[in-house]
Amino acid sequence: MHKIIALWAVPRSTSTAFEWMMRQRGDLDCLHEPFGEAWYQGEEPLWHRWTSRDKVTPGLTLDSVWHDIQSRAREKPVFIKDFPHYINHMWDEAFLSRFTHAFLIRDPALTLSSLYNKWPDFDEGEVGFPEQRALFDLLTALQGHPPPVFDSADILEDPHNMVRAFCDSVEIPFIESALSWEPGAATEDYSWWDGGSFHENLKQSTGLTKQKRRYVELDDLPDRVRQVHRRMKPHFDRLYAHRIAGSETPVQGNVE
Repeated sequence: MHKIIALWAVPRSTSTAFEWMMRQRGDLDCLHEPFGEAWYQGEEPLWHRWTSRDKVTPGLTLDSVWHDIQSRAREKPVFIKDFPHYINHMWDEAFLSRFTHAFLIRDPALTLSSLYNKWPDFDEGEVGFPEQRALFDLLTALQGHPPPVFDSADILEDPHNMVRAFCDSVEIPFIESALSWEPGAATEDYSWWDGGSFHENLKQSTGLTKQKRRYVELDDLPDRVRQVHRRMKPHFDRLYAHRIAGSETPVQGNVE
């Protein structure tokens, strides 16, 4: 059985851009939120805003997804990008031991403002920070040491060194050429299970390129988003304290 690398993220954390970079390598079978597809569109959808009018895929379940991932890992190494809140009821030691774990975090002021822009009616149960922190704490207890944590802002500020650090942490070769790609490839060569509605910026991107840190003012956010932010921020702070840092730029306010 080959390695199954799991990047545990939260929505709107630049995780799909990271996933697309991993696809450029060519040595991994990369899966886009496979558990999320079953959580939203499987035979027994679990998302909080589901109605009988929403799409359901016959035969798709969380168990069938896990069976497929393991089958793929018999052929070659697998990389998945997914969100812990989709499968928090599946977290037993045997299940978690099959993965090489890493975490991608992003300041909740940025993820929530972006999520609100796409889904104004998002449910707090779809945000994912509490489950991300719970999985991190559980793995730390099971492994005796914290799994690697990477902050989106660090990656965007220093893609070359931070991706190299990620590769070192999950014990795969660093492939510099994977940091760039042709624009439009995301839509021409690959179909997202959600139709690509969250990936407009990725469609015209050309790679993980260095970006200046950006900031969001909490006062500019709607009251509801600020309220959710207050509950999410401690979970982000817990993981941020363990991040593998790039440049030691101090955090001021809420960074992107």
